[in-house]
Amino acid sequence: MKIRAAILIASALAVFAQTTRSVWDGVYTADQVKRGREVYAKECSSCHGSDLTGGESAPALAGPGFLSNWTGLTVGDLFERTRVSMPENDPGKVPRAQLADVIAYLLSANRFPEGKTELDKQTEALKQIRIDAEAPKK
Repeated sequence: MKIRAAILIASALAVFAQTTRSVWDGVYTADQVKRGREVYAKECSSCHGSDLTGGESAPALAGPGFLSNWTGLTVGDLFERTRVSMPENDPGKVPRAQLADVIAYLLSANRFPEGKTELDKQTEALKQIRIDAEAPKK
């Protein structure tokens, strides 16, 4: 058990060291959220719920459950996991640009601030953005 905890801590520290921004830095735009909400309603809400609270076989995409699963990882991790596995009945169906919009919508739903630049659609760029449950202390 101690070894597993040490590995998890080391992994989280490695992610933290490699990232340059946080979701608290305003990494998406309001226009992107609007587009993402529309794609989410069409492609995701039947499983994850219209209010992002999850369903019988799909996890919540907003709130404490979502944050506990993704804190310490990157937006790139979230993007890539979603890209290769969603929607469940047709993985990869949603184009990268629309998927970036959906991720922006999820970030907004989790109360991370919007910014002036749209969320990138390339995984490597998104791996530079940490998901932090709380805003870093300044």
